[in-house]
Amino acid sequence: MRDNNLNSLVYFEAVARRGAVALAAEELRVSASAVSQQIKTLELQLGIKLFRRSGRKLILTLQGEELYSAASTSLGIVKNALSGLSQNREHSKLNLRVAPSFGVRWLAPRLHEFIETNPNIDVRIDAAPDATDFDREIMDLDIRYGAGPWHGLAMTPLIQDYVIPMCSPTFLDKMGDSNFEEARYITSARALCQWDYWFVANNISHSDPAHRYVLDRSSMAIQLAMDGAGVVLESLALAQNAIDDGRLVPFSTTYPAMRFGSYWIVCPERHLKRKSVTAFVNWIREKSDVYDDEVKHRLAQIGIKYTQIDARDFRPHA
Repeated sequence: MRDNNLNSLVYFEAVARRGAVALAAEELRVSASAVSQQIKTLELQLGIKLFRRSGRKLILTLQGEELYSAASTSLGIVKNALSGLSQNREHSKLNLRVAPSFGVRWLAPRLHEFIETNPNIDVRIDAAPDATDFDREIMDLDIRYGAGPWHGLAMTPLIQDYVIPMCSPTFLDKMGDSNFEEARYITSARALCQWDYWFVANNISHSDPAHRYVLDRSSMAIQLAMDGAGVVLESLALAQNAIDDGRLVPFSTTYPAMRFGSYWIVCPERHLKRKSVTAFVNWIREKSDVYDDEVKHRLAQIGIKYTQIDARDFRPHA
């Protein structure tokens, strides 16, 4: 069928659906005479009558009904395909993997801002502790916790973490400030900075505590400390809300916070050229800078200094 016949089918489908040449012309934004001419041309080429008139209304003939059924279905498929292609141009996807505790405690409270300012980006977040295998998984980038390096991948520094001993206000009242000998220690097994390193770095002599609680997730360790079970050596990035609302307080203001790079944006270099990745990286780095300024201000208010450390200096731990 020639191209002009395809154009005639569009006119025919509109007339058959609307039941009048004038209504079809209004929908197609052409003149009524142009529509009538297309219908006549189609009928001549097919050698059949497609409509019969009943008063002012056009009624499909049996052959017209058969053609309308096929034309309506086919044009509907084409319209849906065109709509899908248009949406794909307007919308992009961002597949992101984050460490679970970081995702819940730092990213989630801020994420709505990115979504509101980037409504055309569909965000999918996978909260998992395992690093992404970019050769096997459909993932745009990782927000990865660690010291690196991750060979073959682009590494963009994101969060400068601050680690201090923290506990609930009731536990502090019971134990007293800096009473590390009698304190019960809560440990996040996956944390870079562990108690043994912290004691050595601060020249504190200590014996193994009678009670040491080791948890697999930072969120669990922080929650246990909020419940008054002991002192946790943890990240202010993860405990920020608990510090702000008073559920956690510094166990000591004598010793400096340890500041080190702990969260990184990690992905293949080519992924950084994707628009959704660029938008997200720019946004989250801006939020990271704001967070860093907030932490410095908060530490200054409570009289805690900080010292910069290279995370690669931390000793391996089980």
